[in-house]
Amino acid sequence: MEWIFIVAAFASGFIALRCGLPPLVGFLVAGFGLHYAGYQSTPTLNLLADLGVTLLLFTIGLKLDIKTLLAKEIWAGATIHNLLTTAAFTLALIFFKAIGIDAFAGFDITQLTLVAFSLSFSSTVFAIKALQEKGELGSTYGTLAIGVLIMQDIFAVIFLTVSTGKIPEVYALALFALPLLRPALHRLLDGAGHGEMLVLYAVFLALIFGAGLFGFVGVKADLGASSPAC
Repeated sequence: MEWIFIVAAFASGFIALRCGLPPLVGFLVAGFGLHYAGYQSTPTLNLLADLGVTLLLFTIGLKLDIKTLLAKEIWAGATIHNLLTTAAFTLALIFFKAIGIDAFAGFDITQLTLVAFSLSFSSTVFAIKALQEKGELGSTYGTLAIGVLIMQDIFAVIFLTVSTGKIPEVYALALFALPLLRPALHRLLDGAGHGEMLVLYAVFLALIFGAGLFGFVGVKADLGASSPAC
């Protein structure tokens, strides 16, 4: 079954590339087409997708200085963007409800605002891949864009915590001590060399030390994937 997904993704990605579009656009089209044709995701495909996203976020952490998030251009820009976008989407949804669109008939103002807030988030994976394919991850605006996306992930963690009532474990506070482990992690990096152990060490940091540790204490695993590199 998985070979069908691979063939469709490659063909659509290749066509998108030849059209001057990011291959990710082709991958999305292939996914929509396969779903419309009745195909469903498999456990193997879900595992590969989760691994891919986690490793992608880890590579983002390699390029992002944690101090960047403290710049006003990042936290203020992300906050203003979310507030203005949420307000705009809320007004649009209220308008749709007012003109009688059935999909929004049973929603109150609080629910409409929550939907609008969800719509205010950008796709981190799509944006990063677009910047990466153009070689602009290290540019000024690329760094700013990544920082804003990471701040949105932090907002998402807070939103999910408040909306679902899933409070992180109390020992999640120990995550703030992770910077103290940087010297030890750097020594392990030096000892891993430049062969297969270096690749395995990167996978260990992304999947076990980062995503696994954050997920264990009740914090979004995707956010943890980029933390070891920072």
